[in-house]
Amino acid sequence: MPGRPLVLVDMLSYTGTKGGMETYTRELYRQLGAMDTGLEFVALASKEGARLDLSWFPGEVIRSGISGENRFVWAFGELVASSWFARRRRADLVHSPATLGPMYTSMPTVITIHDMLYWSNPELMSTPMYTRPVMWMEKRGAANASHVITDSDVSANEIVKYLGFPRERLHVVPLAAGRPAATAASQQTENLVLASGQRRPHKNWERLIRALALVEEDVRPRLVITGARGEDPLAPVVAETRMERWVELRGWVDDDELADLQRRARALAFPTLAEGFGLPILEAMSLGLPVLASDLPVLREVGGDAAMWFDPLDLESIADALRTAATRPDVLSALAAVGLERARLFSWERVARETLEVFHRALTDHR
Repeated sequence: MPGRPLVLVDMLSYTGTKGGMETYTRELYRQLGAMDTGLEFVALASKEGARLDLSWFPGEVIRSGISGENRFVWAFGELVASSWFARRRRADLVHSPATLGPMYTSMPTVITIHDMLYWSNPELMSTPMYTRPVMWMEKRGAANASHVITDSDVSANEIVKYLGFPRERLHVVPLAAGRPAATAASQQTENLVLASGQRRPHKNWERLIRALALVEEDVRPRLVITGARGEDPLAPVVAETRMERWVELRGWVDDDELADLQRRARALAFPTLAEGFGLPILEAMSLGLPVLASDLPVLREVGGDAAMWFDPLDLESIADALRTAATRPDVLSALAAVGLERARLFSWERVARETLEVFHRALTDHR
């Protein structure tokens, strides 16, 4: 009886610092491990991954010694070393879950491309010197891929537009959050708005702080922004706007600290200028936490009518959303209830099931 096909999962970028892409990898493979997939899995881990708890992965973990934080070593690993390891282990399929993948493989490859921000919004990337190399890597990986998975219709359209990838081999599999709460939490009495994310230009945190300064002091909410590592580039903005009393820059927080903030907050603010999906707003909705977010087509895909939408380029529009969060508990309660219903449309079980279908289709096509 032939053995099960072996899938090598390229986890060279998994270092504990990548946010949503790592959530995707972890929750997808945790769920696949609970299913009868008909496949075997082996992970190619980064040097940094050796320090992380990878017990959720449903198979062997190869300690590659390749750094996922050193950009040049990591690029070599993605483009070349991952395919070498796949050949060495006689893998039948390669899955690259973090947008970049090998430039050549003898076996079929599936890449999950989460966004096209380097192509659609290069001016918003935090390290311009890497923009062209990353674009080249994305182009090479997609050219080798048998199938591509992405998170949203917006991203799918951009993958076709910028990479020329055939639409018939492109699959939209929306992300998910934790299992939605049974009911929305009771209205919080603390006048606190939470925001969380890395300090990249497209996250638009500076406008959020400047908009907060426009809200009348007697109703102005306190704003906690998590997600920075090291010296926070938002500190000068807080000082310039004299918002020290109102803005707390928490930096990187652990799961327990984040959960505490989510319980205490009246709403989540998400002022982004561009995304491939919008996982933070789905996570908030699943908790019954009202969402204030940028009115972008990709976020509308996720949030529907379950968010208070604002223009992310208009300080007054953002300020009005913050003001409403501070003064209209009835509006927040309605948003929380609709958000919970919306969140129930998304699940990691669905993500795993639809991803597995793509894996088997890639294997079948190759035969």
